[in-house]
Amino acid sequence: MDSNEEKNIETAETAFTLECSVNGHSISTEVPPTRRLLNVLREDLELTGTKRACELGRCGACMVLIDGQPVNACLTMAYQCSGAEITTIEGLSEAGLHPVQQAFLEEGGFQCGYCTPGMVISVVALLAENPKPTQEDVEEALSGNLCRCTGYGGIMRAVNKAIERGVS
Repeated sequence: MDSNEEKNIETAETAFTLECSVNGHSISTEVPPTRRLLNVLREDLELTGTKRACELGRCGACMVLIDGQPVNACLTMAYQCSGAEITTIEGLSEAGLHPVQQAFLEEGGFQCGYCTPGMVISVVALLAENPKPTQEDVEEALSGNLCRCTGYGGIMRAVNKAIERGVS
């Protein structure tokens, strides 16, 4: 047996069927139990808006919503998502730009754009839970998201614009 055959046998023996909803679409896919959600989204489902960066849960570039809660996809094992509703940045904009994305665009809440999907996901989750957050609430909600380019001015203006518009 060559190494590919061994790998296929090992995967077949240990794989489980991940059944969940991603961006409103039901999926069912065979996944090894050691596979992270980030890899399933990017490699298997080709949803590359969820970014791979630190892979340690420190930067927020891989943020997705799982049952409405912001979660680092790099720290989430795929098996933990069985039966869950997962929303990626692509899912927010299936019917056009989400109002939070529009606010980021209007206020220059991005520069290189790498952190933007995670920032937007975190803001969407915050405003769904608390449509009138304080500045402290916003800072806490974004504390798991790092931006190395903008200095956060445009990001905070975008969040405040979304709040003013009553986005929830």
